[in-house]
Amino acid sequence: MRQTWRWFGPNDLVQIDDMLQAGVEGVVSALHHVPTGAVWTPEAIATRHREIATRRDGSPSGLAWEVVESLPVSEDVKKQRGEWREHIANYKTSLRHLKDAGIETICYNFMPVLDWTRTDLAYRLPHGGTCMRFDVYDFAAFDIFILKRAGSRETFPEAVVAIAEERFAAMSEARKVELAGNVVFGLPGAAEHFSLDDVRHHLAEYGDIDEARLRSHFIAFLEEVAPVADDLGVRLCCHPDDPPFPLLGLPRVMSTEAHYKAVMDAVDLLANGITLCSGSLGVRADNDLPGMMDRLGDRVHFLHLRNTTREMEGLYGSFHEAEHLGGDTDMVALLAAALREEKRRRDAGRGDVSIPFRPDHGQDILDDLGRKAQPGYPAIGRLKGLAELRGVIAALAHPVVDSAA
Repeated sequence: MRQTWRWFGPNDLVQIDDMLQAGVEGVVSALHHVPTGAVWTPEAIATRHREIATRRDGSPSGLAWEVVESLPVSEDVKKQRGEWREHIANYKTSLRHLKDAGIETICYNFMPVLDWTRTDLAYRLPHGGTCMRFDVYDFAAFDIFILKRAGSRETFPEAVVAIAEERFAAMSEARKVELAGNVVFGLPGAAEHFSLDDVRHHLAEYGDIDEARLRSHFIAFLEEVAPVADDLGVRLCCHPDDPPFPLLGLPRVMSTEAHYKAVMDAVDLLANGITLCSGSLGVRADNDLPGMMDRLGDRVHFLHLRNTTREMEGLYGSFHEAEHLGGDTDMVALLAAALREEKRRRDAGRGDVSIPFRPDHGQDILDDLGRKAQPGYPAIGRLKGLAELRGVIAALAHPVVDSAA
């Protein structure tokens, strides 16, 4: 398994030198400054390559840009409106440019409007560190009383609405502003940042798009781009919905194993693959992560290894980012399944034997608390997670032999 690290570019407070000290082997990055739907030019790609290849003192880093996260899919494509055909054509061109630059693994998602949703970006933990958290009551308070989405009250259980109303009544104006900012924060580093009016506008445009229609739009996108990726030898890998249940009245199409299987079967090409994110999928108790790795592993081109703790029973509930070996996902079992998949690939003679993974997210601990890096992407918290994952992988790859046997 290949150890990688996400980097948001020159403005990221966690820099190339930090990655080297963490012992990573490759870098995951993107051109966050390029507007969604536009072509990624060879010049812009080459610039990011140079930035990754250079340490702070100007000497070579020995690192390379190995995985794109993300080459975003525009809202026009998801809705099949506006300039969606042009955006698909641009997507194909960007894939060709990335392949020419030696990058073959491309992560993306098909979530409407927001790329991920949390209510707290720095939730205080008992040990004094912080993490990201989704609180269903605060989210309901945002949806019903701040965003004031039509029909929002009916989408939550009565007990949730009652507590949300109490929460909102006790909320300071500063917390209301903070909560709204947290919910619409989306993908850190993205070119677009949404206001509440932007969110309302986008939600209105999805009014006639249900799950079946969004899936059909997704498959239509893949029917266009996956054959191009397949011809190029590029691997596309779709990130799951985060969180993996409906929000804001929007449909979800990549939240379960059945969702993934439907899309993989519809466009049955190796290039049409999966980013298996244990944190996102693990929020649902009905997602069996080790089993998904075993059953869908031949299409898993990228792994996000993080953990979450569910705070409530049922599908739709609160959760927070846990330590990498804590939480509700059996990370040891998942890593064992990933190593089994690598063995299957090795035995089959596949060229993509080593699956890239990154320690996704992390709790802010120690000096992270003063650095204030991208939410979810601290230096020390991710290093701790990577060290733990690295240790599990080493132990699984070299099991202890019982000398008495």
